[in-house]
Amino acid sequence: MKTPELITDPASWQARCTAAREGGTRIALVTTMGYLHEGHLSLMREARRRADAGGRRGLAVGTIFVNPTQFGPTEDLARYPRDLEGDLAKCAAAGLDAVLAPSDPAQMFAPGHETWVTVERASQGLDGASRPGHFRGVATVVAKLFNLTRPHVALFGEKDWQQLAVIRAMVRDLAFGIEIVGMPIVREPDGLALSSRNAYLSPDERRRALALSGALAEAREAAARGERDAAALRAGARARLEAAGGRVDYVELVHPETLAPVARAEPGSVLLLAAFFGTTRLIDNGRLP
Repeated sequence: MKTPELITDPASWQARCTAAREGGTRIALVTTMGYLHEGHLSLMREARRRADAGGRRGLAVGTIFVNPTQFGPTEDLARYPRDLEGDLAKCAAAGLDAVLAPSDPAQMFAPGHETWVTVERASQGLDGASRPGHFRGVATVVAKLFNLTRPHVALFGEKDWQQLAVIRAMVRDLAFGIEIVGMPIVREPDGLALSSRNAYLSPDERRRALALSGALAEAREAAARGERDAAALRAGARARLEAAGGRVDYVELVHPETLAPVARAEPGSVLLLAAFFGTTRLIDNGRLP
């Protein structure tokens, strides 16, 4: 198991990736904020597979950067969990060749930075309403990482469904020419979606947070029985979360691509959930049958 090359300087990273691409190497990228879990590793293993898909060994790479521009003033930037040494070991096990981990946020957002990427429609509502400026920070840092890396393919988890929609829209509208792949949510055996923020949960809060996956399961069962009314499905999910002591941020049933709220569930409609358990905000989602 070879330790991936660690690069902390974005300019050196850009030179490394540019040389690889100009030499005909296929590049697959996974962007993360670190404190890696199996969800991230599933993306990295797929990046390894896709990098090598052209018949020769490609370059599977990842980034670890806790992006300050996507955190609000009252959010958890200072206490966001970090474990670079452990993360690099996990990246090695997943088969990555190199990792960019800037040592200082100023390397990515220097003083005087004034250029931002805003994805208008996909950023509206849901997390965009609850976390003003969040997707501007996400889109900007991902655009910069795309420019530094110039990947052929980039992989993102479907747990952040709205984020995935934002990135797909940005790549389409700005003609990045990158294949964006969404990967399924990875869950604990009891159903809790993996998240770096799960580390904040007390044992009781973690138990109660199972209401997220429970609400999705109940909605799927109701839809399978013929319930198509979005209001009824939302009400059932909200009741499940509140019964578990969750403070609901939003419960919404949307079109899978436009994220527009729907009045009636159709095959593929996505139920999106966000709720606080204690002080920890968690999200989850699932398609309805």
